[in-house]
Amino acid sequence: MKKSRSAKWQRRLIQPPRAVIDIGSNTVRMVIYEGTARAPEVVWNEKVAARLGRDLSETGRIPQEAWDEAIAALARYALITGDLGIDDIQTVATAAARDAENGAEFLKAVADLGLEPRLLSGEEEACASAMGALGAFPGANGVVADLGGGSLELVSIAENECHEASSLQLGTLRLPALREKGPEGFTAAVHDQLASVGWAAAHSGPMYMIGGTWRALAAYAMRYFDYPLTDPHGYTLMPDDARRLARELDGAKPEKLMEISGISPMRAHYLPDAAALLRPLLDAVEPDELIFSSWGIREGLLYSRLAPAQMRADPLLAGVTAYTAPRDASVTEATLLAAWTVDLADGDGRVNERLRLAAAQLSGALQRVEPNLRSSHAIEWALGKRWIDLDARGRAMICAALFGSLGRTALPEKLRELASDDDLREGMTWGLGFRLARRLGGGSKVSLSTSALRRKKKSLVLRLNESRSALAAYPATKDFEMLADWLDLKPKIKIGDFKFSGIGEDEEDD
Repeated sequence: MKKSRSAKWQRRLIQPPRAVIDIGSNTVRMVIYEGTARAPEVVWNEKVAARLGRDLSETGRIPQEAWDEAIAALARYALITGDLGIDDIQTVATAAARDAENGAEFLKAVADLGLEPRLLSGEEEACASAMGALGAFPGANGVVADLGGGSLELVSIAENECHEASSLQLGTLRLPALREKGPEGFTAAVHDQLASVGWAAAHSGPMYMIGGTWRALAAYAMRYFDYPLTDPHGYTLMPDDARRLARELDGAKPEKLMEISGISPMRAHYLPDAAALLRPLLDAVEPDELIFSSWGIREGLLYSRLAPAQMRADPLLAGVTAYTAPRDASVTEATLLAAWTVDLADGDGRVNERLRLAAAQLSGALQRVEPNLRSSHAIEWALGKRWIDLDARGRAMICAALFGSLGRTALPEKLRELASDDDLREGMTWGLGFRLARRLGGGSKVSLSTSALRRKKKSLVLRLNESRSALAAYPATKDFEMLADWLDLKPKIKIGDFKFSGIGEDEEDD
């Protein structure tokens, strides 16, 4: 049975399902992932807010009610993963099990369910979260701040490695007791703990915000600033703006916060305390900016197991390949398309090329969607889907390219809030080129290898081998003229016996 299941995943060029069960101070969660190793995709995400660490400040123990609720959830997770035949399961426990007097007894009860819980030390928990940030933001250099129920983890990261790491007892379940000391007492208590992480301010760069309560803060900020996207992953906030929002949130009513999309009732109650924590945290770390991450400890556990070559893979392209493969849009086809339209590329070459290749592959998948759904899918895929290592500018350029591939040059107005007119024009140019490449001969390898598109000073030249001259007819000519007009160039079609190596072609200038 295992052999046949393995063969199935190999045929799909993705990894078998793997699960991470995270026993945290606030929630007990199970996430099942599929997709590629570099860009795992969530296919099941379930949690129970057992709040194991809610009494740690008072009794130092996991309360029986929370114990029972957590064990019931974990028994369910054990059955689900077993029934689905998932062999790769990581079960980890963090601050509540680590700090509670009855934590070891609780973990034994977890083991009796057939799971194999691993108790992470504070440093291990911090580094696992930091690896999540490194996986989500290649080349990340700064400080990770992972706010959980039982603790706040701070880690410095650079060169794809964790460096200094500290675990502070400043989790959301502990903050209410500190707040009872009054504003001055709270600030003093926080500063006392932050005094042990003086190394943080020495690391220039962003502060990567990990944890559900920080993402709730991002949701509030996105609503406050009328941000056109909905996914908090990758959202950035300047320190001065963060301080202003923290002052407003400090005394906010949870009932009002619950009305904002992206803020759950649980997070709405934690957010005012987290906002109070944020101000001294910003003073201690002095980050250049705040970057919010949906990847954290669970994704960090997966990422840390990858071989160095897998870590270096582009997560955007890996994710796009996995997403479009079931729609028969291959990376080989996209690469051929990108090569054929290379003369249309402009702007920031190396940065844009990965975006252009991703757009080419997504445009191939888009052509396999019902025509009446394509425009909505173009927006949802580019702006709504969670891609890793894709910023707002890149999303807007890909969206413009997808619209161009549909022959539409009118763009959603909100794209202009995400990217410059030049960037959007560049993306549209890619898309119109993709459309022409597919219209010319169905995007076949033969049609593209016996033709070439060349952008000159005054003209756009389409060269066709004599054997493919019949392709130079309507509607291909219409799309060619549309592209030339978009570029403000004169369209020229040349048919003959040409060499299509793309290098050293003997062609006169304009």
